[in-house]
Amino acid sequence: MKTKPKSPIPFKPILLITFFLLFILLIIFLTSSSSSSSPSSHANLPSCPPPQPTSDQTCNKIPPPIAETLVHYATSNITPQQTYKEISVSLRVLTKKSPCNFLVFGLGYDSLMWAGLNHGGRTVFLEEDRSWIKQIQDLFPTLVSYHVVYDTKVAHAADLLEMGRREECQAVGDPRASGCELALKGELPEEIYEVDWDVIMVDAPTGYHDGAPGRMKAIYTAGLMGRNRAEGATEVFVHDVDRVVEDEFSKVFLCEGYMTEQEGRLRHFTIPSHRTRLGRPFCPT
Repeated sequence: MKTKPKSPIPFKPILLITFFLLFILLIIFLTSSSSSSSPSSHANLPSCPPPQPTSDQTCNKIPPPIAETLVHYATSNITPQQTYKEISVSLRVLTKKSPCNFLVFGLGYDSLMWAGLNHGGRTVFLEEDRSWIKQIQDLFPTLVSYHVVYDTKVAHAADLLEMGRREECQAVGDPRASGCELALKGELPEEIYEVDWDVIMVDAPTGYHDGAPGRMKAIYTAGLMGRNRAEGATEVFVHDVDRVVEDEFSKVFLCEGYMTEQEGRLRHFTIPSHRTRLGRPFCPT
């Protein structure tokens, strides 16, 4: 999710800080409410000690990763590329599901925000540019990211779209064993295939020119992972749907019937497990 060569999206940093503060206050409120809701819970959960002027108070502190995120965005002129309204769509889902398993195609200045919104969960970033990984890791060493090599080009997207309509690409299973050329088979670390991802954000790889790898495989694989999970559903977000590849591939492989919302250049799909219902069509009819 490196900065794209186009005019920046207007984004007031103060809105983002307010956004985080409200999120943190919600977490603290819910935590406090749940800990005091029933007497039986007090026997199992740690409680705050009585106030002691000579000791440090440790309850209800802002977690260090959240504090780091707030300080970063409060002191930086660089803000996330998604708009406030676009981020709000993902926020609603993460507020409901976190802590969860969150996979992000892309790594950038907004990555600290995504990890913060999934505090306590597993957030992993996949990035195509090794030098960019090094640059971001120097800034945010707590982020977990992996290098991915893509073998596609945006110029070949039309051919790949037709290929994806073949029978082998409509079969649901582990991407590593897929017969579809659109599946990311051995390109990802093994641990990525072993996890049922609750939320997947596709905001990479680069896709704004014909020589770029494009997001064809990322979009298809995100949908395949959602369908192949043991149970439940995966929330998939695709950014930059104003572009042809993101628009067409998300509609075909994540399915218009699974689309729940679009805000600006962001689409949200809810992909149910197909393993819990044999015979379910690739896309709902």
